[in-house]
Amino acid sequence: MSMKFLREASLGFTVALFATGAASAQDETYTINIQTAVPNSSLYFKLTEDFAARAEAMSGGRLQIEVLPDGAEVSAFEILDAVANGVIDAGYAWPHYWSGKHSAFVLFSNVPASTGMDQTTLMSWYYSGEGRDLYTELVQDMMGLDVVPFLVQPMGPDPLGWFSRPFEDMEEFRSIKYRAPPGIAGQTYNAMGVPAVAMPGGDIVPAAQRGTIDAAEWIGPADDRNLGLSNIWEYYYLQGLHQQTDVGELLINGSLWERLPDDLKAIIEAAALANVAMTNAVNLHENALAVREYEEGGINVLDTPDEYYDLFIQAQNDVVQEYIGGDEFFARVYKSQSDFAELVYPYHSRVLELQSQVVNGAAEVRNNAAE
Repeated sequence: MSMKFLREASLGFTVALFATGAASAQDETYTINIQTAVPNSSLYFKLTEDFAARAEAMSGGRLQIEVLPDGAEVSAFEILDAVANGVIDAGYAWPHYWSGKHSAFVLFSNVPASTGMDQTTLMSWYYSGEGRDLYTELVQDMMGLDVVPFLVQPMGPDPLGWFSRPFEDMEEFRSIKYRAPPGIAGQTYNAMGVPAVAMPGGDIVPAAQRGTIDAAEWIGPADDRNLGLSNIWEYYYLQGLHQQTDVGELLINGSLWERLPDDLKAIIEAAALANVAMTNAVNLHENALAVREYEEGGINVLDTPDEYYDLFIQAQNDVVQEYIGGDEFFARVYKSQSDFAELVYPYHSRVLELQSQVVNGAAEVRNNAAE
């Protein structure tokens, strides 16, 4: 075995030579492991496997990608550093998991409602506006991390979540120990007086079973079912503001990325964009099926009390203003998002109104026909 092979293996990937002696880049096979922050039962684990399968197929097998569940090599909150340091080849998690490193990370996954952004607007800003350049600046230039990031799975908006008992108003909500995402979302709930705690997805069900928490949000109806939350609690509140946008990311070690031939880089880029489209398609379908399953199976699918919305937005605005005043880069990203949302709103809002009219009109026709 050559020293060249050993050096490459130490960087976290293996190069297999098909021919004797030196081989061209087109003859090399690259094996990449992706450590995720979700269990292998997750809808988003399977969507990450879809990304891997597409990249392998487009590369003619020159990319061999294995997707690993939460905890296989490192814990969920360690993934970014592990990718940067070459401990693992690649990772899948959410930008807001790194909010402890810099407050602006949350803006690339869970955008505050005050920006005016919804999920579609966020993804447009990332791929067609300034978003991708700003995220690369944060990860590589400001944080000095040897990581190439891709936003790949737009999965929001997230429901308020699962509860051990129903609540009528915010006063009751404040008596419930609630698992919330880290960062601005969790801080907003704390500012509202809700005893919110952050924990990785793999810890939620054990904590719920022990009674450590009384309620939890995870991702969405389908993935909540796959995680097992519907087997523990029977009260499910479908609307939440803490993650009206929620985007999963693929992180690739920068040194590994630079060693890939240009055509394989392009294939990964294309597979990442395909993953965005697949996530949008699968999300709507699977979540709709899950909600129907809940309602038919006796789960109480409830509407969040109206009082929640104004109190959440007010508390979140107060939290966000502190971040804007405290960090120039956070303020710059927030302004970029707000400006983009203001630009697209006149068109986007009218399109959404048209879509709403189509859906409501079709439902009325079907109901009338059924009568």
